[in-house]
Amino acid sequence: MPEGRIEEELARRLRGGQEVLLATVVRTDGEPPSRPGAKVLVDRGGLIAGTLGCSEFDSAARDAAPAILAAGAPALRTFRHELGSIEAYLEPYPAAPVLVVLGATPVAEQLSRWAPELGFRVAADAQSVPAGAELFAVHTDHDAPDLPRDLQLILAQKPRFVGLVGSRRHTGHHLEALRAKGVAEADLDAVQTPVGLEIGARTPAEIALSILAGLVAIRAGVDPGWKDRPRT
Repeated sequence: MPEGRIEEELARRLRGGQEVLLATVVRTDGEPPSRPGAKVLVDRGGLIAGTLGCSEFDSAARDAAPAILAAGAPALRTFRHELGSIEAYLEPYPAAPVLVVLGATPVAEQLSRWAPELGFRVAADAQSVPAGAELFAVHTDHDAPDLPRDLQLILAQKPRFVGLVGSRRHTGHHLEALRAKGVAEADLDAVQTPVGLEIGARTPAEIALSILAGLVAIRAGVDPGWKDRPRT
C-alpha cells in the first residue's frame, strides 16, 4: 500500500477512535529487505496496512505493538534479519475515550455535538461501550425515571468520571436509591453533582461547555475545579 494510503487509513482509524500503532523505518544496517521511510500500521490484533519490507519485520512490529500501546509512549526498536537490521520508530495512537451522554435534553444534544471535536467517542448507553475503553459519563436529566438504573450500569464499568447535572437537592434521592441497591459508597462518592465548571453558565450550550472543559481537564490529569466537589 502506498505511504499516502497508509496515512489515509491511519486517519480513518483515528476518526473512528481506534487504537493503532504506526511503525516507520528510520535507519537500516546491512542490506535488509527494507528502506528508510517504510511504514506499517498495526493494532493489538495484527497487521492493518503497509509493510516494513518483509514478513519478519512486520511480525516484529506486530509483536511489539501491545507493550508500546499499553505504555502510551513512542519507542525505537531494532528488528533483525539475516541480511541486515532496521531501526523502527513505533508511534502509538491510543483509543479515544468514550463519553456516554444520558438524558434527552438540550444539554445532551450539545455535549454529543461537541465531544467528538474534543477527541471523545460519544455513546448513548453503557451497553454500547467497547470493552476496555476509557469511560466518561454524564447524565443530563435529573428527572429521568431510569436514572438510578443507568447510573448503576455505568458505575459497574468503573468509569474514569461520572457526572450528574443538577444540584444535590435534586439528585440526592437518586444516590440514596443506589445506596439502597447496594452500590458501594466509594462509587457514590465519586459521582460529581452538580457537574460543570463555574463559568456562569445558563444556556444549554454554556452548560455543555462548562462540562466539557472539566472533562478535558480530567483527561489531561489536571484538577478541573468543579463547582462543588464530590463528597470525601
